[in-house]
Amino acid sequence: MAKKLGVGIIGCGNISATYLGLAPLFRGVEMRACADINMDAANARAAEYDVRAETVEGLLRAGDIDIVVNLTVPAVHYAVSKQVLDAGKHVYSEKPFVLDVKEGLDLKTRAEKKKLRVGSAPDTFMGGAHQLARQLIDSGAVGNITSGTCHVMSHGMEHWHPNPDFFFQPGGGPILDLGPYYISNLVQLIGPVKRVAALATIPSKERTISSQPRAGEKIPVSTPTTIVALMEFQNGAAITFNASWDVWNHGHAPMELYGEEGTIHVPDPNFFGGEVRYSKRDKLFKKAAKWAHPFGVANQKHARGMQANYRTAGLADMALAILEDRPHRCSLEAALHAIDVMTGILKSGETGKFVDMTTTCERPAALGIREAKALLAKKK
Repeated sequence: MAKKLGVGIIGCGNISATYLGLAPLFRGVEMRACADINMDAANARAAEYDVRAETVEGLLRAGDIDIVVNLTVPAVHYAVSKQVLDAGKHVYSEKPFVLDVKEGLDLKTRAEKKKLRVGSAPDTFMGGAHQLARQLIDSGAVGNITSGTCHVMSHGMEHWHPNPDFFFQPGGGPILDLGPYYISNLVQLIGPVKRVAALATIPSKERTISSQPRAGEKIPVSTPTTIVALMEFQNGAAITFNASWDVWNHGHAPMELYGEEGTIHVPDPNFFGGEVRYSKRDKLFKKAAKWAHPFGVANQKHARGMQANYRTAGLADMALAILEDRPHRCSLEAALHAIDVMTGILKSGETGKFVDMTTTCERPAALGIREAKALLAKKK
């Protein structure tokens, strides 16, 4: 049996550099080609990372490509993933992997018919910090989770992204763009969601780009940019989720979960690392004991300092799961449930009514220290 699966990328934008650059950290995958509707972009990225450039059609025909990573814009994720499955290849998509439950169910049917796998980012919940939070919850350190709060708030993407238009169109917005990190982490920590409710608004009907090369250009906003949501989980927990691109500054923690025996502070689910703190009943917060999880080790320098970045872990886990015939953690079922939750929140924002979930899923398997080390390639 092959020890590695060949991987090709469709979509050579910003995020492709992350996948191509980090893939060598992991077992089970080998980046071999990249494609884009813009061949100049494909050629440039291929030269940068020593893979071959292909047309999209050529990549889908390539015999050495087992998994295709779909890094196109959200509006075409479904169409491209369908194309990949119909070509007989496994697909791993950036989030959100579809824009509604019907599309996700269609991909599920196509994949099952051909005995293929579908996976989806985010994989940040596999990070050391979030797996430590999982270990604390599963061990009963703070008791059964009964409620919580989540906050992801800033003033949008037009200040840094070179082409931010799609963030403000249907399929974008803070819920579908950043919500997957939070919803996926909540599902892996406490389980699936039962129903949701929300208020959703568009405070500014247009945005002015301040990033280069389009600084000063105005773009329309056609999807909610401030959402206040309430989620009822199947375990009975009630959690609020505030997501906004209309906030200049705030003092809220990314995620706080309140249990029968204490409280746990979870760092930003958009990142793999960070500080986990918890308290027992009326005692003061304390740092969780050091945990030598490999996906919590800072490995990249960013504007805010050294950070842990192990994106591609979910792809590698899926590749090894295919080779080992076991479930993968960034599964279609978990991603589809997250889509159900997020589109339910947006629907509730439109209708003013509670929305029941039509899907459910199992919590992804925990990724302990031993399991995380098993995903990493041996250092030469």
